[in-house]
Amino acid sequence: MTTTTLAVLVPLLPFLGAAAGLLLGRTAPGFVRPLAVLPTVAAAVLAALVAVRQGGGRAIDASTQLTPTGSVPIDLALHLDGFAVLVAVLVGVVATCVQLYSTGYLRDDPRYPSYAALISLFTSAMLLVVYSGDLMVLLVGWEIMGICSYFLVGHYWETPEARAASLKAFLVTKLGDIPFLFGLFALAADAGTFRINGILGAVASGGIDHPTLIALLLLAGVAGKSAQFPLHTWLPDAMAGPTPVSALIHAATMVAAGVYFVARLLPVFAASAAALTVLAVMAAVTMVGSALAALAQDDIKRVLAYSTIGQLGYMTGALAVGDRGAAVFHLLSHGAFKALLFLGAGVIIHAAGTNSLAAMSRMSGLPKRIPDAYWTMTIALFALAAIPPFAGFFSKEAVLVAAEHASLGDTQGVPSGAGWTVLVAGLLTAVLTAAYAIRLWLLAFRGRGAAAPDHGKQPIAMNGVLWLLAIPSLGLGLTAGYLADWFDGDALTPTVTTAVLGTGVALVGGLVTYGAWRHTTALAARFPMGAVAAHPEAEPALSEAEAIATHAPAYGDIASAPDPADPGRLLLGPLHRHAAAGFHLDAVYNTLFVRPVLAAAELVRFLDREVVETYVRGAGTAPRLLGTVVRRAQTGNVQTYLSALLAGSVVLAIAAVIVAAVGA
Repeated sequence: MTTTTLAVLVPLLPFLGAAAGLLLGRTAPGFVRPLAVLPTVAAAVLAALVAVRQGGGRAIDASTQLTPTGSVPIDLALHLDGFAVLVAVLVGVVATCVQLYSTGYLRDDPRYPSYAALISLFTSAMLLVVYSGDLMVLLVGWEIMGICSYFLVGHYWETPEARAASLKAFLVTKLGDIPFLFGLFALAADAGTFRINGILGAVASGGIDHPTLIALLLLAGVAGKSAQFPLHTWLPDAMAGPTPVSALIHAATMVAAGVYFVARLLPVFAASAAALTVLAVMAAVTMVGSALAALAQDDIKRVLAYSTIGQLGYMTGALAVGDRGAAVFHLLSHGAFKALLFLGAGVIIHAAGTNSLAAMSRMSGLPKRIPDAYWTMTIALFALAAIPPFAGFFSKEAVLVAAEHASLGDTQGVPSGAGWTVLVAGLLTAVLTAAYAIRLWLLAFRGRGAAAPDHGKQPIAMNGVLWLLAIPSLGLGLTAGYLADWFDGDALTPTVTTAVLGTGVALVGGLVTYGAWRHTTALAARFPMGAVAAHPEAEPALSEAEAIATHAPAYGDIASAPDPADPGRLLLGPLHRHAAAGFHLDAVYNTLFVRPVLAAAELVRFLDREVVETYVRGAGTAPRLLGTVVRRAQTGNVQTYLSALLAGSVVLAIAAVIVAAVGA
């Protein structure tokens, strides 16, 4: 079987699994789990085989014309280069882990059949994006992921949070997709083709007439899909969906699609220094802002959501300085340890019976009750904090090395200002990342409160997946030297300068946070707010606001007093309130866009009901009144009709005489 045939089967198998799962979900429920897991496992195996066959060598291309479309044809095309085959392996592995994990996590969910089918369809769409050699076919997978995310985030549609989050995710990403679509059309018009190879050839020959405009239009879609500033606000709210969905969206699909798209078409963006500068600034603001927000969140999944936004900022920063190898390498390592973190968080949520990190900070005994999640999440948090020799250290250092080269003017076509912007923001984010990583670990696993209700032993499918993902989280970075062929032949090894700086600032961030935690726990011993966890059987625990209100007298009747058990409040100080609210960007959007749209809708409703409907009702009322008058004249009495006829004849005769007299 040829490599291209195997590559066609990779996205096709999950699609067929999704279709079969939807058809048989109710009639043959026993087949749902095999149809969810087996096609995805097969796709992951085939993706690995395709990667081995491609071997990091010359790209493999195959195509067939879909249909004649005029001057710009659309082809069913495959483009298998080193980046594509490795990202496909990541998607297959993470999707397999999510499907296996979900068999235990959602084993009692009545909507599991549709959930599993949507996960398979989501996986198929991302694999289509990864392997596609034609932008219009890529767009199909891009949009399928958008609708799948809408249904999956809103899986718990009974809750208003899930309904609002799914709608927000759909609308915000569509807001970016509109200019993205115009950018694709403009790019194809300049290049004369939707084929990626043809576009890159046109860029190399100077055939793109509007590179800045096209790049900026495309960046809008990338910002929406990959949750970059200012279109990142949907991602934290998407945590209302099931935890395995969060792992899939954040680790290997959807949010990775934007980064991967820019990596595939990086020469288009590199043709415009202005576009690279915009991308660098967007990445810097995203990295720093999301890290500050993560340090202030109380919900474990929202911490990880903002963490994802920041790590995607590292990837877009690498692209801004012209190094797609570093960007995709960090995409791969981040996919492993972030999937592990989300799935580990699912185990914590299942064990603790609460989704609140503030509540978990008042619990005890989690490391003993869920040792698998404890150890594997510890590995993943070390990787997130970029501590050597974990995977995140090598991939993050690759980004910093690329930024260092660009800042010194060593990268052709990349403004040195973009390099400095990414380098400084990357180092600052490294401090904050280590800070919120150690804070999450301390609050989740070193809380000093009442024990949470015991929900029993975790299914083996959930724990087994955690250890499977722990392997690349720990060892993927050590393979950087062997993966050079898949990354354009570029070395991804760290330099002494960036290694010392990056590791040094990460250690500083972790140690300062640990010191703040020691201080805050000592303070909590004096003012025991942890007692608000109430009775061990109380479920769920009191919210932070309820806890403060309940114990306000202990703080001098200050209702807004900080929780002494949270080091994030101490570290951020007055900035904490703003960071916890995402720096009020949602409020800004609400003022600038939501309220005007609602006001316009209200005006349209008023005009429709009070003006248009008034005329419509009037047009119906006049004939109805005329009909009423005529109906009353129809009495059925012959004498009345004859009398009216005679009276009418007399009136006509008199009128005729008058007219004749006037004429004479």
